[in-house]
Amino acid sequence: MFSQWLAWRIQWPSIVIMTIAGLFIGPILGLINPQEGLGGLYSPLISLAVALILFEGSTSLDIRELKGISKSVFRIVTLGALLAWIGGSLAAHFMAGLSLEVSFIIGGLFVVTGPTVIIPLLRQAKLPPRISSVLKWEGIIVDPIGPLLALFAYEILKITAEGPFQFGDFLPFFVDSILAIAVGYAIGILVSVLVGKGLFPEYLKSPIIFCFVLICFTFGEAIMHETGMLAVTIMGLTLARTKKYVHSIGSIGHFMENISVMLTSTVFILLTASLTRETIMAIFTWPIILFVLTMLFLVRPLSIWLSTIGTELTLQEKTLVGWIAPRGIVALTVSGYFAEVLIEDGYQNASILTSLTLALVFITVCAHGFSIGPVARKLGLANTGFSGVLIVGASSFSIAFAQHLKELGVPVLITDTSDDHLYQARNLGIATYHGEILSEHSDFEVDMTPYDTILAMKGDAAYNALVCQTYIPEFGYNNTFSLPVEMGQTEQKEIPHAIKAHLLFGEGATFRELNKKVNIGYTMKTIEIDSKQTMLKEELPLNGMPLCIKRKNGSLAFVTFKEKLMLDAGDQLVVLDLEK
Repeated sequence: MFSQWLAWRIQWPSIVIMTIAGLFIGPILGLINPQEGLGGLYSPLISLAVALILFEGSTSLDIRELKGISKSVFRIVTLGALLAWIGGSLAAHFMAGLSLEVSFIIGGLFVVTGPTVIIPLLRQAKLPPRISSVLKWEGIIVDPIGPLLALFAYEILKITAEGPFQFGDFLPFFVDSILAIAVGYAIGILVSVLVGKGLFPEYLKSPIIFCFVLICFTFGEAIMHETGMLAVTIMGLTLARTKKYVHSIGSIGHFMENISVMLTSTVFILLTASLTRETIMAIFTWPIILFVLTMLFLVRPLSIWLSTIGTELTLQEKTLVGWIAPRGIVALTVSGYFAEVLIEDGYQNASILTSLTLALVFITVCAHGFSIGPVARKLGLANTGFSGVLIVGASSFSIAFAQHLKELGVPVLITDTSDDHLYQARNLGIATYHGEILSEHSDFEVDMTPYDTILAMKGDAAYNALVCQTYIPEFGYNNTFSLPVEMGQTEQKEIPHAIKAHLLFGEGATFRELNKKVNIGYTMKTIEIDSKQTMLKEELPLNGMPLCIKRKNGSLAFVTFKEKLMLDAGDQLVVLDLEK
């Protein structure tokens, strides 16, 4: 968790920090070796953790995300995966020197990206919804397909080694795969029915579903090794489809997301800390380096470009998707399994599979993690401006405030259920959204990536409180604010200290009072600050009401009941003052 926090503080990809942490405490310093310490529990624990991560990712998928990109996603997870398998296999054979049989096994595994690496990168880069959805769907859908392709290639290898090739010999493989899908679907339906009938109390719902995921994975693995991931992905997709009918299933989302973050961190460090120095040193050989470069600059771009011909993706979107393909936990865990099996079968060149996979994982995570933001901005697919503000409620004051922020170069969006209220904002060139921001449809109709702060400015205190409560998980506690509606002196003294941090602008700044001031001629003004000072009224150059500070680095700090903000040289203070 320290790795996750440090990555957030220094704005590095969290997977990079976790990989470095694992290598540092494991093979470099030799402090711990999780594989030796956990013994026989090591592989099952990692497998179950991966199952839970895959389940969380698949339950977060919503079919409405595919609006306008469904053809692209379908092509990428089918034709794109097939092309990546063939290309990766040929690269492993010609560049890394593996035999053709081993190459096609490991090539199938390398088609995976996975939610463990993609979702943290998307969270950091804040890409537009279209690109985020393509990468997220690809990562989650292809994650269980990769091990299946590797397993399919291994089955071919075993059958051809024993005698003449016959298609009927593959029947058990296909039957077992279909059975795993059926298990995932059946358990998903069972859970949705049990929850829908209210058979679980609220406090037991998340733990019980958690257990069902482990049961589903175990049943899948019992049918055939490496099909457990397929079963839990299908279970998650089934629940994702039914939760719009059984609303209470959606309430487990934050629990599973928190568990997923903890498990991703733990598993990545466990895997990298268990590596040997010999495995790490083997990375720095020309065959492995050439293989990774071929995967980065030839196989991935070609597979995406060829598979998305004639689809909805633009040239810039194809370029970005063709570049971003970090490998993660699934590739590391499953490659270890196949390395052991193939060495037992007499394929000695399979001994470099772990080093090959580690090189691909670490280099792709670093390359894509550090470049996703700059490449997206270069292609015009990421927000290049300052941190934006989402304002809920169109009124005289909120429109005037939004216009002034827009003049300062801050991205602003005003939302309201009344089209008449938004009319003036549209005439001023302010971005608007006509609809209910609390509706789940707004998630798919509004691109919220440019906005880091939400201001609830309706004339209804209860509604403002509900907006803040709803959006705290997305925007964060310190970036969610509400405008007081009516408040006397006695009420101000009774406000809990924690809530004061969310009430905007200070004493006398109520919805009615602010709108009244704007209507009688008060305007927004910007004061340039040339020295460090506290924001006390007697120190301000004007007698206006302070609203917010635009820092010299472009960030915004809003005045609240609680904080006495500091002003620094180069800051800009926005005040509401009477026009003179």
